[in-house]
Amino acid sequence: MELTRSVFKHLQKICGKANVTKHKEERLCYSYDATGNSFLPDAIVFPGSEKEVSQILSLASKEELIIVPRGAGSGMTGGSVPVKGGLVMVFSRMNKIIEIDENNLFVKVQPGVIVSDIHKCVEEKGLFYPPDPASSSVCTIGGNIGECAGGPRAVKYGVTRDYVLGLSAVLPSGEFIQTGVTTAKGVAGYDLTRLIVGSEGTLAIVTEITLKLLPKPETIKTMAIFFDSTQKAAQTVSTIMREAVIPRCVEYLDEACLHLVKDYLSFDLPDSIKALLIIELDGNSGRVEKDAKNIKELCVSQGALDVVIAKDQTQAQTLWDARKALSPVLYKIATNKINEDIVVPIDKIPDIVQVTQNIQKTYGLKVVSFGHAGDGNIHCNIMYNKTDENESKRAIKAVDELFTATLALGGTITGEHGVGLTKMKYLPKEVGRTEIKIMKGIKKVFDPKNILNPGKIFN
Repeated sequence: MELTRSVFKHLQKICGKANVTKHKEERLCYSYDATGNSFLPDAIVFPGSEKEVSQILSLASKEELIIVPRGAGSGMTGGSVPVKGGLVMVFSRMNKIIEIDENNLFVKVQPGVIVSDIHKCVEEKGLFYPPDPASSSVCTIGGNIGECAGGPRAVKYGVTRDYVLGLSAVLPSGEFIQTGVTTAKGVAGYDLTRLIVGSEGTLAIVTEITLKLLPKPETIKTMAIFFDSTQKAAQTVSTIMREAVIPRCVEYLDEACLHLVKDYLSFDLPDSIKALLIIELDGNSGRVEKDAKNIKELCVSQGALDVVIAKDQTQAQTLWDARKALSPVLYKIATNKINEDIVVPIDKIPDIVQVTQNIQKTYGLKVVSFGHAGDGNIHCNIMYNKTDENESKRAIKAVDELFTATLALGGTITGEHGVGLTKMKYLPKEVGRTEIKIMKGIKKVFDPKNILNPGKIFN
């Protein structure tokens, strides 16, 4: 329904006049995410507490107003874009780290906390929160919960859902719910925590998160391994993961990536280099030294041209700075990109790398590939110019072919970005009709009026 003057005033009463706006300039700032898709909301609201979230949702339910939760807007599938207008609920005011329990190894946070701030705070106490998406310096933990974010360390430590012990959340009706536990185990009833994690803000609004922590690893060692062939690099990843050693990160960068980020590196790249693996090990110092030696020998046996072990944290950081700079510098190739976060079984990585190379030749578009190869998660960026209608059509066909090949290899169309807006039409290719019917039924139980982030996941 339309946002009336009386409803707008009611929102101001709940949150304070300074925390509700419908000025067009401010609405434009919250109309898009990292996909570039843009839809203008009717208003923006900045709640400051769980109570305010509840009051807003109660009002929205009564008036049948759409609510779209939003973190930092760094999502890659349009999950926080208000496709049907309504209110965008921004959590920048709810950004407190509430408690770090060093004895029981957990931290309680509000959804607006920046993920890198969690890393810093817990590491100061000798603890460790593993999930580390590339956008960790800007993305919020609430957004990570919505999309079940992963990152490079997922190969050893898992993704966001593996560290969420419990949640406080508000249903679209305004009712409060508490899910999960603060203990190491808990199986009382259905696992509502895991249901909400990855639901892309379509089921409930998360207001507090309890995250599991680990002891901070004693030692970290970072390695750069260079190859003159993308296939050799891909095959080496598969071989490494069959060994007893499980690195905490195995990142893959193709030749196009290396050209884009060479200025970030502290060493020169020979012209023959076609692919780079960034491998990171952690744990006991003696064990790490031994594992690094074994991996170096394995990579050389697989045809690696060179293996560079970072001498210190500064040199290691240059490698990660280069990796994390990739997404923004891709626009040097073309004005637009379609970023797909496909995942395939580890032994199929060489196959999907070949698929991306074939797509590049078939459609005459640059395809830049990088990502978390250790768990089969490759980010394929199809570069094109949106103003060129022919290129746009070819890019869409390229995505269709990429997803078809991924599913044929036993993979999935999204490993960490979610379905959101951009992958809705592809969901039925992976998920069966009965399963989608069950998912829609769950959505209806949580949100019978369909006011919470409608127009996402399901076509």
